[in-house]
Amino acid sequence: MLTWLAAGHPFPPVEKALKEPNGLLAAGGELSLPRLVDAYSRGIFPWSSRGEPLLWWSPDPRMVLYCEELKVSRSLGKNLRNKGYEVAVDSSFRQVLKGCASRAETWLGREMQAAYLALHEAGYAHSFETWRDGDLVGGLYGVAIGRMFFGESMFSRATDASKVALVALVSHLKERGFPLIDCQMKTPLLASLGGREIPRRAFLRQVAALVNYAEPRGKWSLVAT
Repeated sequence: MLTWLAAGHPFPPVEKALKEPNGLLAAGGELSLPRLVDAYSRGIFPWSSRGEPLLWWSPDPRMVLYCEELKVSRSLGKNLRNKGYEVAVDSSFRQVLKGCASRAETWLGREMQAAYLALHEAGYAHSFETWRDGDLVGGLYGVAIGRMFFGESMFSRATDASKVALVALVSHLKERGFPLIDCQMKTPLLASLGGREIPRRAFLRQVAALVNYAEPRGKWSLVAT
């Protein structure tokens, strides 16, 4: 049975998530900063289509990308060198959100965007932006708690632009001692980059350890490639 959350009520154990649809745990609640930090720290994330109530998920298996397992194809490597891309961090978080939301069907409505902006302003959410000739042509954003990075969404307006941002993210995370990225659900794109599924139980063990590192919050800075 699906749990309906009232404001301030705790999440049920993730083991109670439905098998169909995979990982649906609860509905309702609120997109407050404490709620979101608590959710991510427990391996739970929000996702809802237009017209649906706020839904919370913890799928099994879980798609992850270990930083040491990133696969850079020959064509991506060529674009990293020759397309004139530059990558910045946390310089245009709002624009990255809008880029990720600029699809015909998007879960990033106004309320959700406002919630991630609040996470960014609190030092939890970060964007990696790919620029070319002064134009934002791709990027991604996610949430960092301790030494765990929870990837949320990416967009691209030029060949491999979002992948370029991901390569920069992985390099940055390795420097900071972050071992993996939560990718939530399996996609062909993530699999081609080295992502793989692991059991939810194994994922949650790693999350529980990594979110407890005393990493300072705040804006990240990097200019890469």
